[in-house]
Order: sequence, then C-alpha cells, then structure tokens
Amino acid sequence: MAKLALTAEAAGVNSRLPRHIAIIMDGNNRWMKQRGGSGLSGHRAGVEAARRTIGLCAKRGVTCLTLFAFSSENWQRPSREVSGLMTLFAHFLQASEVRKLHENAICLRFIGSRERFAPKLLKAIEKAELLTAGNVGMTLLVAADYGGRWDIVSAARQLAEQVQSGKLEPVQITEELLQSHLAGNDLPAPDLCIRTGGEHRISNFLLWQFAYTELYFTPTLWPDFDEAELDLALADYASRQRRYGKLSEQVASERAGVQ
Repeated sequence: MAKLALTAEAAGVNSRLPRHIAIIMDGNNRWMKQRGGSGLSGHRAGVEAARRTIGLCAKRGVTCLTLFAFSSENWQRPSREVSGLMTLFAHFLQASEVRKLHENAICLRFIGSRERFAPKLLKAIEKAELLTAGNVGMTLLVAADYGGRWDIVSAARQLAEQVQSGKLEPVQITEELLQSHLAGNDLPAPDLCIRTGGEHRISNFLLWQFAYTELYFTPTLWPDFDEAELDLALADYASRQRRYGKLSEQVASERAGVQ
C-alpha cells in the first residue's frame, strides 16, 4: 500500500460519504473455481482485494472500515482450508504489512472471540493493535472468529454478571447499556454494509449494529471488487434517504434546516 493522503477524493459521493463501511467479503472460492485454480488461490486474491479496499476507503476519508474476515461458523470448513486461512491471516499480520498501515495512520483493531487462535497468532494480533493504537486516521476493524449472536450473548453475559454481583439492577439495563458492551462500541454503527458474491443475507454479522445500516449487494466476487465497484456502492448509498423511522418530509425538512 502506497502512502495515502487521508482526505476525501471521490468525486460525486463525498457529500454523503458513509462514516463507517462494513464489508462481507464473499466469493473467494467461486472466483478460484471459475479460473480453474486450486488451494488457497482465491483467498490470496481476496487478501489483495482487502489491501486495495483499505487503501481506497482511507483515501476517500472513511472513518471506519470493518472487514468480515472469518466468522464463528467458518471453523466448520475443511481443516485444510481453515489451516490455510490462519496462515494467510498470520501473513497479513507480518511486520511489513502492519507497518504500512501504521505509516498511513490507520488504527488496526480486531473484534471476535480469540479463544481458538494459536498463541503465535494472538501475539501478532496484540502486537499489531499496540503499534497502531495511537493512530488517528481510519480505524480498520477486522472481524475474526466473530458472530453477531456471540457478540450479543457476550454483552448479555457481562450484564448478567453485574446483576449477580449486585452492581446492577435489571431495571437499569437499557439498549444503550447493552450496546456499550458490544464489540466496537466506541465507534459509530455501520452506515453501509457491502456484500459481494451475489448472496442477499448478512450471515450473522454485526446483528445489533446493523439495525439501521444501508445494505448493498453486488454479484461481483470479492477478488474482483475494485475502485469502480466501490464507487458504485458509494453512489448508491448517497442516493438513499436515511429516515430512522421518520417520514421523508421530516427528514427533508430537517436537512433544509441544517443547510
């Protein structure tokens, strides 16, 4: 990744640029099969697409980018593929890769359970987070061994423990309090979720956080997701009216008042 100017540059979409973009990176295996490849060639191409997208989002001034790298359910895949994915994950966390993010003021964080990761991988994750913790450019969240249900259950368990210890009364539990115990709770909820690969579902990703997220589905396989595809998603997002339960007329009136 070349050094980036962390400013918004995408003509025609900056006026309504999403602060937080979440991406379900789907289609690596199908991309590989279409090309007669084998092994992890599709996932390797997917890593390149991730690098490309990180750079593009940072250049456009996106505040936060969350990538769904490995779900809780992905452990069910063939052991050879899981092992290979862990190797690619470790490669992404090698010193040179993390240093590039650091040089571009990108803060790298991970969300998800870490219990099943190998000690060496855990050490690399912690080292990368520590190095980039003070960066004030784009925040890059990598969801690994993450599931939306796991996230909500984990938050509920923390609150239950506080109730059990007498530190909290059940009546004090609010949406805001539960949300404060979710992964990435200090960041804005995703404004836009992009899913590649043609499927139309969110696959247990950020279930709570997606309450008002705009969803964009594209048939493009993840390794083929490029600048043009990103701009199509951003333009589609910019064309939408986000009402949050209000009437269109109310939103239009509020927007006119701000202007």
